[in-house]
Amino acid sequence: MIFSRGGFRRTVFACTIACTAVLPAVAEGPAAVEAVEISAQPISQFHVGHDEKLFGPLEFVGGLEMTSSSRDFGALSAFRFLKAGSDFIGVADTGFWFFGTISHDADRRPSGVSNFRMQQMVDASGRPIDEKWEVDAEGLAVKDGIATVGFEREQRVVQFEIDPDNMKAPFKTLDYLVPARELRQNRGFETVTHANPYGQHEGGLVVVSEKSLDKAGDIYAALIEGPRRGVFTIKRNGDFDITDGAFLPDGDLLLLERSFSMARGVKMRLRRIYGESVEKGAVADGPVLMEADMGYQIDNMEGLDVWTRDDGALMVSLMSDDNHSILQRNLYLEFILHQD
Repeated sequence: MIFSRGGFRRTVFACTIACTAVLPAVAEGPAAVEAVEISAQPISQFHVGHDEKLFGPLEFVGGLEMTSSSRDFGALSAFRFLKAGSDFIGVADTGFWFFGTISHDADRRPSGVSNFRMQQMVDASGRPIDEKWEVDAEGLAVKDGIATVGFEREQRVVQFEIDPDNMKAPFKTLDYLVPARELRQNRGFETVTHANPYGQHEGGLVVVSEKSLDKAGDIYAALIEGPRRGVFTIKRNGDFDITDGAFLPDGDLLLLERSFSMARGVKMRLRRIYGESVEKGAVADGPVLMEADMGYQIDNMEGLDVWTRDDGALMVSLMSDDNHSILQRNLYLEFILHQD
């Protein structure tokens, strides 16, 4: 459903975005991999009640509204494809890993989710971690079998070996360079992504905070790996916060942004940050590509990935975090990004 304009629903929605989500049940002993049955309802219109497909340079392909009877399912904060447009890995901000596969129909529209599994994050002894402040996972990057995850509350960026059947504790903690005093509570690194492997940063890791602002009101970010390591900022544009991002093949950084107010509800935006402005000491900036409000099929949009379809189309996939609220939805959306 699309949220009503009622004040009660907006109040609950605001609380579920701003407050700590209730953790699902915690099993005793080592964390087991839970098979989760997903019911996926296709979404054929992005603009509710309208059939247009083009939204700026983005063409809507299709989407899914995902539900499950599992109490652990939800709070999907970030994901990355392990196989373009198909197999994926993700993190939930309740301290879970998730894996699954997106299927497509004959017209290349997303049609379902299969082989979905969840596993609770574990400590060094292999025991599940049941304190949300320890496992508030928000950002994810994947490369060469390694998952790099950004955590809020207990601010850190750490690396894990990817094993869908047995995700273990992290093996490495990275220096995120931004002074810890500058990272705001619950406004830490929501974007963790690898730069273009052939560009100036040679595939190095980039982290971007959600809303940790410098004195000029811009958003802290950093190049934490690669030959040009250093802190930079991203120009804050309006009242939008950053929830995820990924580099495009040409070296630009595509950011997913979210805004919320009691008066108008939630909004989402995609902004293209010029690659040459992503540099130590710089203020990175770029144009807005698309903006959508609650008249569109959106929710609390937090996950983004970029991939290339087998016909050469540049694809952008988005995922929402329902905060385990009955008033919110877990969505998966696909767009073609048309290049100039």
